[in-house]
Amino acid sequence: MSLITVKRLIPLFGAIALSMAAASVAAFEVDDRLASLEASAERGDPKAQTELAVRYEHAEGVLKDFQKANQLYCRAARTGYAEAQFKLGWVYANARGVARDEGVAAELFRLAAEQGHEYAAKLLAYVRPRPDTQMPSCLLPDPPEPAQVAAEYATTLTGERSEIERLVLRLAPQYAVDSKLALAVISAESSFNPAAVSPKNAQGLMQLIPETAARFGVKRILNPVDNIKGGLAYLRWLLAFFQGDVSLVLAAYNAGERAVEKYRGIPPYAETQNYVRKIASVYKKTSHPYDSDIVEPSPIVVHTKRVRG
Repeated sequence: MSLITVKRLIPLFGAIALSMAAASVAAFEVDDRLASLEASAERGDPKAQTELAVRYEHAEGVLKDFQKANQLYCRAARTGYAEAQFKLGWVYANARGVARDEGVAAELFRLAAEQGHEYAAKLLAYVRPRPDTQMPSCLLPDPPEPAQVAAEYATTLTGERSEIERLVLRLAPQYAVDSKLALAVISAESSFNPAAVSPKNAQGLMQLIPETAARFGVKRILNPVDNIKGGLAYLRWLLAFFQGDVSLVLAAYNAGERAVEKYRGIPPYAETQNYVRKIASVYKKTSHPYDSDIVEPSPIVVHTKRVRG
């Protein structure tokens, strides 16, 4: 090989080396991001679970694994995370690792659309809802516990308010909810009775109805820990939806977020108005920090801020 040829190859080798180094750095950054996503997903972060599921669905930095992707989508959807509900709906609409089921897709798109998910709302026109739709088992709560099991919980915790308070103090930070707010809600909802069941079938310490329990992945609705986790997940969602407006959050917890939107504020229901006043007399804060990544804000909050601005 001549000296001229060698001189010509030296820059080429240099460019190849630089390219390989850049590829190694990029691979390291991808692996680092993947590890971060996996850690956050394991901690229960629905956004991380959804991003990780996308990677498994489309083989982005990992081997394609529909089963793993769908498990992650389902875990995130159970928290009420709209993007995960949309993605899981897409999975069932297009048979991505599951049998095609328009009814399930329609229900998941509806749940996401109700939270303001634009694409889910558009896709509702292309799937047919079915009144007899059976949701995926990963989204369904277990049947209510037998009365004797509920009685055991009641025997353990009724009258031991301090034990419930300790549970709330431990769990509330995991959901970024003020423990004082959670305790005020429990006091108003059930008077700290873990076996309480209302005429409307609201159950447990935080009086979750079966639909809300299913929405936030509560399997054992009368289990104090599971019940508190479900109530905290709902409070976290409502805080994001109403951008930290405590009075709207409390009104929605009592009457439902749609009732609050319908009346553009606290609904004119005596029960709801008394409920908000009762808790406000104990929990004095009118605003609460919230995670804006959980859900798009309610239009009534956006409108109010524009008017004030």
